[in-house]
Amino acid sequence: NAIITTPPLGFQVTNQPPPEEEEDAEAEETEELGHVDTYAEYKPSKSTIGISHPDIVVETNTLSSVPPPDIAYTLSIPESTINSGLLSALQLEAIIYACQQHEVILQNNQRAGFLIGDGAGVGKGRTVAGIILENYLKGRKKALWFSISNDLKFDAERDLKDIDAPNIPVHALNKIKYGDTATSEGVLFATYSALIGESQAGGQHRTRIKQILDWCRPDFDGVIIFDECHKAKNATSTKMGKAVLDLQNKLPRARVVYASATGASEPKNMIYMSRLGIWGEGTPFRTFEDFLHAIEKRGVGAMEIVAMDMKVSGMYIARQLSFSGVSFRIEEIGLDSDFKQVYNKAAKLWAEALQTFMRAADELGLVSRKSLWGQFWSAHQRFFKYLCIAAKVRCLVELARKELEAGKCIVIGLQSTGESRTKEVLDENDGHLDRFVSAAEGVFQSLVTKHFPSEKQRREKAPGNKRKRKPRGRQPKMAKPLVDTSGVINISDDSSSDSDGIDTDSNSSPDSLQDNDDVIFVTQTNCQSARIEEMKLNLLNKIAELGKELPLNTLDVLIDRFGGPDKVSEMTGRKGRVVRRPDGIVRYESRAEQGSTIDHINIKEKDRFMSGEKLVAIISEAASSGISLQADKRVKNQRRRVHMTLELPWSADRAIQQFGRTHRSNQVTAPEYIFLISELAGERRFASIVAKRLESLGALTHGDRRATESRDLSKYNFENKYGTKALDKITKAILGYIDNKVPPPKGYPEGDAMFFRDMKVGMMDVGIFCKEPRFGINTEKDCSITKFLNRILGLEVHKQNYLFQYFTDNFDYLIEKDKKEGKYDMGILDLAPGNDEIYEELQETFLTPGNPQDGQVVLYKISVDRGMPWEEAYSKSLNLSGSDEGFYLSLKLRGSQPCVLLAEQGRGKNFIVYKPNIGKQAHPESLEKLMQRYRKVLRKMSFDAEHFPKVLTDFAFVLLFCVAPCRNGKCKKIEEGQECLQGMRLRQYHMLCGALLRVWKRVSDVVSDITKSSILQIVRLKTKQHNKQVGK
Repeated sequence: NAIITTPPLGFQVTNQPPPEEEEDAEAEETEELGHVDTYAEYKPSKSTIGISHPDIVVETNTLSSVPPPDIAYTLSIPESTINSGLLSALQLEAIIYACQQHEVILQNNQRAGFLIGDGAGVGKGRTVAGIILENYLKGRKKALWFSISNDLKFDAERDLKDIDAPNIPVHALNKIKYGDTATSEGVLFATYSALIGESQAGGQHRTRIKQILDWCRPDFDGVIIFDECHKAKNATSTKMGKAVLDLQNKLPRARVVYASATGASEPKNMIYMSRLGIWGEGTPFRTFEDFLHAIEKRGVGAMEIVAMDMKVSGMYIARQLSFSGVSFRIEEIGLDSDFKQVYNKAAKLWAEALQTFMRAADELGLVSRKSLWGQFWSAHQRFFKYLCIAAKVRCLVELARKELEAGKCIVIGLQSTGESRTKEVLDENDGHLDRFVSAAEGVFQSLVTKHFPSEKQRREKAPGNKRKRKPRGRQPKMAKPLVDTSGVINISDDSSSDSDGIDTDSNSSPDSLQDNDDVIFVTQTNCQSARIEEMKLNLLNKIAELGKELPLNTLDVLIDRFGGPDKVSEMTGRKGRVVRRPDGIVRYESRAEQGSTIDHINIKEKDRFMSGEKLVAIISEAASSGISLQADKRVKNQRRRVHMTLELPWSADRAIQQFGRTHRSNQVTAPEYIFLISELAGERRFASIVAKRLESLGALTHGDRRATESRDLSKYNFENKYGTKALDKITKAILGYIDNKVPPPKGYPEGDAMFFRDMKVGMMDVGIFCKEPRFGINTEKDCSITKFLNRILGLEVHKQNYLFQYFTDNFDYLIEKDKKEGKYDMGILDLAPGNDEIYEELQETFLTPGNPQDGQVVLYKISVDRGMPWEEAYSKSLNLSGSDEGFYLSLKLRGSQPCVLLAEQGRGKNFIVYKPNIGKQAHPESLEKLMQRYRKVLRKMSFDAEHFPKVLTDFAFVLLFCVAPCRNGKCKKIEEGQECLQGMRLRQYHMLCGALLRVWKRVSDVVSDITKSSILQIVRLKTKQHNKQVGK
């Protein structure tokens, strides 16, 4: 599989063909690029030791088209460990390359690091344990292992034990006193948040990072593992991110290993990875920002080029478990009319609440309202998220019961637990609870109770009464943050797991993070405050009224429906829950059990599920990192896992991470996935993105009723320039500022005019449009895609669906338009998929300085014969018997002769069309369309003296000549001495291979001078000679 790219330099600029042929010519020009299966089976290519991995593992086609470097490192891991298969061939390969890369010293005098990008379930834990063991055997007895949760310390111990290294002790940093550096050797295990821990005890200021550095000593050359480094919260801007980089700078000789399944798919996650040597001194990118800018500018395929460059250089390896054997299905849940009514009532009440908050704020003359709206919109979003999830509970329980009866066991994935609301009700009732709580109602109620504009909130900043306040860089979406003296936010609830995709309107502008969001009031009177109090009470009464119909907290209801905590393993971050006791009484109780702390409860629950004591497990995103729940050959519960998701994350990468809990190595059976989706705002669209990714990884779809969507759906992601443009277009069209080419969706009650009127009101109700005194109605100034997708959940059901449809229609239109104009970056495509006639003609080699490996770039000239030889067409025609099958000649002449094609009956009424210059046409044609432009060659006529040569010469002609619009039978471009390839059967491309990262900018600048477009299309191909190259 070579990767090449190009619009051939300077060619392919087409003049206008005659209108009759326009469609034809365009179809012929665009056919050679397509997406094919994107994963290839993986086997170590240069490493020969070890027993093969117990499961099928795959690698992206792009990466599989470049080889890793040769191996020069000799392992010290004992033969017995290798031969008994405790570490598989794949894991040993990663250990060898990591240790080999650690021998390299970068130009800034730091030791090079290694990135393990293996997906969930391949066994990153064992690989990391293997790297620690290898270094331990080489005499480097100390290692640091950073992860995201203290629970994972037990996994680290298990991994070391599994590879026969139980003598290496693991010390948990959180159990060691500040200042104590007595532990001599072994692994120091810590979380990322521990890096910023500090203590004032005994009057001495001590920090964890100093303690770690003292333990390591400055000349430390042992291993530092940054596990799941993409998950360390706020890595870019906070103390924590700085601490990770600081640690690497202060221990320049440490052997750094980054482990992250999404490491090289999101460039911004790479800010930590200073030891890869991609940016910094002696590289093409001076700083990380330069690198990030270059990659984002280059588009979708750029990161794959970086990944290839890293693999060739020996600093990166990335495999994924194949999903073959896994099946998934999408269950669409129709919302019953009762639920729709409740949802629509809630949407109207929120719109009313918005007006009430505004009126109150106006009456009080609030000057700064950032913090107020931050609280309002984050509550709005959580409320509708809870409502969406609750809509699926009944259906989930029914499905789960069926699966349990069929002898399977259930894993349910949730993103949020709603604990914060339960705590609030608990506090209000002095620690007593005798009912299940509605998380949605609670969010709404606490917003009005705590944040409704009122006189009590008055905090004037008059010069005389300045009060010192702690800086509040706090985001309102979190449940009760407890801010300690160091300004570190400790979240008391795992609702921080909501944070992905939650719109933090409060800090949507940088000012709101400064200490200027105090609520300032101007003159007030008693009468005024009485009016405001009345507004507030009125709103609270309406919420209480609505609350009677709102669904209860999903997690508590699920546990209750499955028979209570004795039947369900709950693995979440919450400390307590509301349960129904055997006598029917409902009570709040702590999750901690006698003799064990809350930290260990998730591990106990996992063991109960794996031993078969409980057959239903519920995991939240916060607690599920690194947890293994597959039908492991070593555990008692080997029932097939059925993994159900109530909430799909918006990114396919994150979804695959989540599914990695139940699909891992060494399993008896692969899991089944069920996506539960409702008809609300675009859930179907997100489900199909995830489904597409699963399919490309080899999963089977069952009962799949999705409409077949476009081939490049895996690239569908609204958070890009097309999403932003589409959003801009629909907001302007709804406000009537522009006439939009894309019509509103058909079938809206009372027609298009009503659609625009309703949407204008609706967008104001959810705060996307706001009234400004000087400018009238305008779009909120930092309205991002995420914010838009979150906010429209607050519209009535039919409105949000029509609006979402209108948005996606615009999104699709913009992409289609760019594709036609050649401006669309398709990521990595396959050149002439299904065509074997690809030849390598010429190659030139260039050396590039500064690459630790080969450092060369090769320019290839490639030719593709995409057409169909006459002999093949003729023999095919002999097998055709239908009255309309056979050869056709065009009514219009091209130059001095007609065009020829062969038509074969396809499915239904359509015909498969073969043309001399492009072979099989991608899209079938109807007979009616064919007859408009072509006439059938009668069978007896095919071989008479007059017609036969014409058919034959057309098949040969296109191999040698272009079919551009001709004057007097001659092509204008060829007369001018240029090359013209339009419609030719033989196509030529130029491709660059090798260390592309170093020359990318120079090449794209040169190409843009010639072609007026700096987009270099990255493509894959396989040559006839079976050579594998890579290029762009």
